[in-house]
Amino acid sequence: MKILVCISHVPDTTSKINFTENDTKFDTNGVQFVINPYDEFSLTRAMWFKEKQGATVTVVNVGNATTEPTLRKALAIGADDAIRVNMEAVDGLSVAKQLAEVVKNGGYDLVLAGRESIDYNGAMVPGMLSSLIDFNFVNGCIGLEVDGTSVTAIREIDGGNETLSTSLPLVIGGQKGIVEEKDLRIPNMRGIMMARKKPLNVVEPVAAENATSITSFEKPAPKGTVKLIDADNVDELIDLLHNEAKVI
Repeated sequence: MKILVCISHVPDTTSKINFTENDTKFDTNGVQFVINPYDEFSLTRAMWFKEKQGATVTVVNVGNATTEPTLRKALAIGADDAIRVNMEAVDGLSVAKQLAEVVKNGGYDLVLAGRESIDYNGAMVPGMLSSLIDFNFVNGCIGLEVDGTSVTAIREIDGGNETLSTSLPLVIGGQKGIVEEKDLRIPNMRGIMMARKKPLNVVEPVAAENATSITSFEKPAPKGTVKLIDADNVDELIDLLHNEAKVI
């Protein structure tokens, strides 16, 4: 089984976020970038298939040269090789088209991605990718077993879980549950050294116009001051909740 894992290069969740150029561009100064957490869950599941079923695992990212350390970390975790599509990722559809080309050229059976990236939260690329390459698709996946070409997948739905039977070829949008946080892997020194020798191939993008463009960014409004109400002043509390907080 040939597995392709799609890796997004995203800011660490503890990073302080700022914007430049009149709030139209993300300020990367001082920001630490990591593997998108949802992608890391899927990568860890791919490593299970590699170790238990002899699968080969390739990781791919659409981005410029600054994303290569993130790909190297994925290689250190255990992926066999990496592909970087040499294009800045600014639009979901154009990214999906680049990934589709990689899948078509590589003959992959299973494509694992996170359900969304934590920076743009678009949750669109895995679905669009599956449509472009005519693969089966399961999003929000929290369980995955493969037996030959038969697949059992569990996905999260409102109020519970849904178990699905499907088959390869398949695109998965994974999340926590496909593996647990305790199963995530930290690269050791041997893995880091081996990653330096593993292939990281840079390919040029295919022609694909962006379907969307960023107009501006805006931070959430700062939290207001806390108002303390005496425990016996229920009427004032109700009035504030109704007229100021507008939650009742």
